[in-house]
Amino acid sequence: MRIGKILPGCLLLLSLSSCSTMQENKDKVIENKIETLLSKMTLEEKIGQMNQISSLGNIEEMSVAIKKGEIGSILNEIDPVRVNALQRVAVEESRMGIPLLIARDVIHGFKTIFPIPLGQAATFNPAVAEEGARVAAIEASAVGIRWTFAPMIDIARDPRWGRIAEGCGEDTYLTAVMGAAMVKGFQGDSLNDPTAIAACPKHFVGYGAAEGGRDYNSTFIPERRLRNVYLPPFEAAAKAGAATYMTSFNDNDGVPSSGNEFILKQVLRKEWGFDGFVVSDWASIKEMIPHGFAADEKDAAMKAVNAGVDMEMVSYTYMTHLKDLIKEGKVKEDVVNEAVRNILRIKFRLGLFENPYVDEKRQSVMYAPEHLAAAKRAAAESAILLKNNGILPLKETVKTVAVVGPMADAPYEQMGTWVFDGDKAYTQTPLKAIQAQYGDKVNVIYEAGLDFSRDKNTTGIARAAAAAARADVVLAFVGEESILSGEAHCLADLNLQGAQSDLLAALAKTGKPVVTVVMAGRPLTIEKEVNQSAAVFYYFHPGTMGGPAIADLLFGKEVPSGKTPVTFPKMVGQIPVYYSHNNSGRPATRNEILLNDIPVEAGQTSLGCTSFYMDAGFDPLFPFGYGLSYTTFSYSNIKLASGTLKKDDVLKVTFDLENTGKYKGTEVVQLYVQDKVGSVTRPVKELKGFMRVTLQPGEKKSLSFELPVSELAFWNIDMKHVVEPGDFALWVAGDSQSGQEIAFKVGE
Repeated sequence: MRIGKILPGCLLLLSLSSCSTMQENKDKVIENKIETLLSKMTLEEKIGQMNQISSLGNIEEMSVAIKKGEIGSILNEIDPVRVNALQRVAVEESRMGIPLLIARDVIHGFKTIFPIPLGQAATFNPAVAEEGARVAAIEASAVGIRWTFAPMIDIARDPRWGRIAEGCGEDTYLTAVMGAAMVKGFQGDSLNDPTAIAACPKHFVGYGAAEGGRDYNSTFIPERRLRNVYLPPFEAAAKAGAATYMTSFNDNDGVPSSGNEFILKQVLRKEWGFDGFVVSDWASIKEMIPHGFAADEKDAAMKAVNAGVDMEMVSYTYMTHLKDLIKEGKVKEDVVNEAVRNILRIKFRLGLFENPYVDEKRQSVMYAPEHLAAAKRAAAESAILLKNNGILPLKETVKTVAVVGPMADAPYEQMGTWVFDGDKAYTQTPLKAIQAQYGDKVNVIYEAGLDFSRDKNTTGIARAAAAAARADVVLAFVGEESILSGEAHCLADLNLQGAQSDLLAALAKTGKPVVTVVMAGRPLTIEKEVNQSAAVFYYFHPGTMGGPAIADLLFGKEVPSGKTPVTFPKMVGQIPVYYSHNNSGRPATRNEILLNDIPVEAGQTSLGCTSFYMDAGFDPLFPFGYGLSYTTFSYSNIKLASGTLKKDDVLKVTFDLENTGKYKGTEVVQLYVQDKVGSVTRPVKELKGFMRVTLQPGEKKSLSFELPVSELAFWNIDMKHVVEPGDFALWVAGDSQSGQEIAFKVGE
């Protein structure tokens, strides 16, 4: 008999029931400790656990409040010495000795910065997301941070919204897979590991659908769409063991999330069985007043706590008003007790009662070589090759390259949004990497042309064009500064900022091949620039190691494999544009008359009466799931094990994938499904699976997807989550617009 490896908590040889029993016993111990503490706490101390403050800076002032039991959590303290000092007051000087929970926004790295989450999603590799979160947790926990406000798993289909950078894009399935991987990475194998930090999926829920792509704006998402599109990633995070959740800023159908009992109690608690705690977003409880949902702070506190928000971030309405609300009978003390139970449960699971202090000598983990190596791998896999006329990878015949553009040597900007703690001194830029790694092979001429992405001063463009004229190839690095995306950084115009388009036009006029590398926090409308370029790489801000990663890709040491996690519009007027839309009653036939084909003084006509834009045509600039390689791949022999299935069956599709090019490469194979007829309109396609497959030149592999038919369920016209029998189609392809349609049926 083969001896199994020892696993944390139980042996592989022990039965699952034994492991379950051990966990149940551990949970009972924690619950008993919670009840013992709760029975001894005053009402003021209970409310104090529900109060999170941002560091006041003054340690003496905070210590006074901590000693009185008025603070349960502090965010934005990152000095381990100060963290320990504050924790010592909580544990050794307060009456109840309850440790603080130290929090920080650690979104895509603490010191070692990985690609922004949208870039991580472009890898279609959950291992990248998990490893990035694990590195972030190891580094952040070294200064005492045990809670992060990530992952952000809002479905975002409007690139005008600045916070699209923080999430995984437009697709429900991809976001669910990547978000669950991030939860696992942050929390590790056990929350009580000193390197684990509690995850906090946000923003619950629907924030990515803010009207007009404007931050903090309203949404209108009917319950069926909420359940089919926006809630599944949050449910996947719950199944992955997420310790906390954060409410969103938006009101949906008139109800702000911080006062929404349906999502917090019915869905999160009752349906999903979540037993961690819910925190408001920054002052979002108080902001229910300008929403017009609460009359004043007291009313806001009442509505939030009764809806199920356990901890308030920074706005103090709980501290100021909960005691009076309980006296007035508007809030039951049992509601406060349950909130405190939820908070204490996570503190116990994190091991804070047993080990409240941080080892102040653990700083050596910052920028560890293995962390930098992981960040480089992530950056390399996140790069999306949008166009290549054969110029890439750069050949040995290339003797001189001109490196131009404001993003070529911008160490701070390439880290991207939500980077509080990354040090630009550690960032390796494309210019520096090309010079260091390939400077002995090619002559590198550098001329920025523009000082920063919004620079409108064109005086440097002539020098950049002159440098280009002396080179065999031009490497142009353009895009967005980090501050142009993220929270409160929404845009109505998605063209390249400043004079970057003028710079690229001038470079193209030299007649030299231009390889454009875009670094940005969102999809930009770059159709003109793509047409002017011989090749285009797109990077959602790649982080600390973006430079070496892109250098290796340009020179062929690495082969690109990234895919678009969000649809790229040709122009802003197409937004929202996403692949998994419902069909209209009059879908476009592609035989329509386009704007430039309409004769002058044409008679009034509906021009075919179909759904499309006369000026933008039928398609986006690049579809979801799209990305080229230096090699090519061929799909063939796609077959179903059975074309007729029952609801409890597993659909199996087999196919052959062949590398038909000259380079070793990795293809992201994607499985899409369409439910042809439903009790409500169904999307034209939905991603249901993906895999990364690496092949040598000429190599062919026989592969398969196995999809439980149960995963074809949706919330139907009766608001029931069911698989409806009928006709279906599937595609196995390299993007959402490709592939051969294969029909199958699902019976009763």
